Amino acid sequence: MKSKASRKAVVLLSGGLDSATVLYIARARGYLCSCLIFDYGQSHRKEIIQAARIARSAGCPSRVVKIAFPWKGSALLDRKIKIPEKPAAGIPSTYVPSRNIIFLSYASSFAEATGARTVFIGAHDQDYSGYPDCRPEFLEAFGKALRAGTRAKIGIAAPLIGMNKSRIILEGAKLGVPFGLTWSCYRGGKVPCLRCDSCHYRARGFKEAGIQDPLVKS
Repeated sequence: MKSKASRKAVVLLSGGLDSATVLYIARARGYLCSCLIFDYGQSHRKEIIQAARIARSAGCPSRVVKIAFPWKGSALLDRKIKIPEKPAAGIPSTYVPSRNIIFLSYASSFAEATGARTVFIGAHDQDYSGYPDCRPEFLEAFGKALRAGTRAKIGIAAPLIGMNKSRIILEGAKLGVPFGLTWSCYRGGKVPCLRCDSCHYRARGFKEAGIQDPLVKS
């Protein structure tokens, strides 16, 4: 039988469908989840608002952590850098330098301070083709560093590794993820722009999964 501490987890929750699915996976596995949401100066607050709503829908506590990337270096932080409107070859301009390293460091500190032993992250195949801090080798190396550098030997769980977007959507649908609360678009607003590369991946994922995206009118 797992100890109470080993059943506690911290989930990095961005408001997108990937992290929402990870939250519901962790919950289905019997973890007591606390959600960590970052306000890091991204171009809009919509995803922060939606992340909090997703956490509430799952019956999980959440907290928003405000940090800053004053050096910018990403289209998500600097309005002078254009948000790509189609999948990029190589690392896209929406990559935020070392973001997951920073997020996982905060999450592991939160986990250790609150008695959790696992940090869940929504990294997956479609991201790590472009984002270096979503690659399995990075997560494995960072997990090793956490086990060596934390008193509680915090572990990293990335249950979406090996999945593409359509499979993630199918998995989320089985678990009852409220896709209507998720937000993937790199622009804020009342409806998705349907032009940015994130909207492209989302639209293709729902199409391949054979499921209607609740944010898009048929």
